[in-house]
Parts: sequence; structure tokens; C-alpha cells
Amino acid sequence: MSMVYEQSTRVVLVPHWLSAADRDALATSLEEALTRADLPATTADRLVDVLTELHVARARDVVWPSSTARVRLVTGWDPDTLPVRLSAMELACTLSLPELTPPVRAALTGGRSL
Repeated sequence: MSMVYEQSTRVVLVPHWLSAADRDALATSLEEALTRADLPATTADRLVDVLTELHVARARDVVWPSSTARVRLVTGWDPDTLPVRLSAMELACTLSLPELTPPVRAALTGGRSL
């Protein structure tokens, strides 16, 4: 699955292939972060966008299952692995969270430290 370019906003959405466990842990981290009073409003907006994308990723797989199935077949990934498409800003805001667990951070960065 390739990157998606949003013409209206000129934002590139990059797929991050996450297992169901990683997506659940990410959602938990995001929901926890959104309860913080010190979270900047712009960061909160981006985190809500990431939460929305987690739901959209599941829906996309239901509507168009063959795209992800081909990638999982070729890579050997588990059947619950889905692409979560994030902009650079959404990824940066997510990675800035202290609530983010190390396994989810590693999944989002491909094991690289950012």
C-alpha cells in the first residue's frame, strides 16, 4: 500500500502497518492523553484525527479487503495487521506522548528512535 496525497491540504499520509494489539494500545494511549489538562489544543486535534484513522483503517479493510490481504500475504504479517495512514504532524504528535508504550512507539517508527 502506498502513500496517499491529499490534494486539498497537500498532506502526504504514510501507512504504518499495525497489529490489532498495537492499534488497541495506541487507542488507549491516545484516549489517556486526551484527558490531560496540559495537552495543547492543536495536539489534541491531531490525536483525535489519529483515533479517527484507527476506525477508518478497520472500515477500509472491510470495504476493500483485497489490497491489505495481498500485502499481508507477501510480507507474512498476521491477518489482523492493517495500515494506519498518518500525516507527519499526526505521527509527530503521537510520538510526543509520554503515554505511548514502547512496543507501539517501535511499531510506528519501524524500530528507529525518533
